[in-house]
Amino acid sequence: MKILLTNDDGIRAPGIRALHASLTDRDHPDGPLGDVFTVAPASSQSATSHGITYHMPLMVEDATINDQPALAVDGRPADCSKLALTNLYPERFGDGAQPDLVISGMNAGANCGINVLYSGTVAAAIEAGFLGVPAIAVSLHIDNRSPDFEKGARAARRAIDLILRGSLPERHEVLSINIPASEYLSDDTEIVVCPMNTHALVDQYERRETPKGTPYYWSTAHGLDFRGTDDGTDVHELFERKITITPLRYDLTSHERMAHWKGRVAGATRP
Repeated sequence: MKILLTNDDGIRAPGIRALHASLTDRDHPDGPLGDVFTVAPASSQSATSHGITYHMPLMVEDATINDQPALAVDGRPADCSKLALTNLYPERFGDGAQPDLVISGMNAGANCGINVLYSGTVAAAIEAGFLGVPAIAVSLHIDNRSPDFEKGARAARRAIDLILRGSLPERHEVLSINIPASEYLSDDTEIVVCPMNTHALVDQYERRETPKGTPYYWSTAHGLDFRGTDDGTDVHELFERKITITPLRYDLTSHERMAHWKGRVAGATRP
């Protein structure tokens, strides 16, 4: 299997290096998952969502990850997927070459609930899915303790192996994995498929002033403090210390409201 690996924390982040090591581990009972090539942001792009670069050049430099060749892109996570699938992967492996799977992560922090809309990790996966390559986003919940990325990556590998059992996801399909904080992980941590929690975050900003008296605001919110949490959703299950898998889609159309709005528009414009 040919895998393109990317992330939003940057190519030097411990999460992507741990995940890369787990995916390529020759001592794993099932061996390496496949041939992994990494194209990741040159610097941290956390919470950049699905932003892409149009009016600036995307500089690309050779890099390494765990002593393997990689490329660092001075851009955002979605840029990495878009540029890699359009140019960088075919340039490296031959005209028309494409990976079988894109994996984005492992992010330092959970991307559950409405955070999927803010996440660069998820955006890189969605961009790949949009372009026709199945993709998986991987995120590790971090609480107040120092995270064990290697342990998290082993749990991620177990979830990815389960997803890939039998066949790859379909073209354009995107799945998001959230791993509980590493101190709660074990070899038999339950894996569940569940929907995302759709309640808003509790936003908080502290008002401050510059030395000249100009006001500014600094976010003091907790990224996993939601206004509500529905049972059975990714947030609920993650805090039950389960590994969650959530199928995502990039079609934002509210299909259940199409008939309503068609009727209203038709009624307003009818002669």
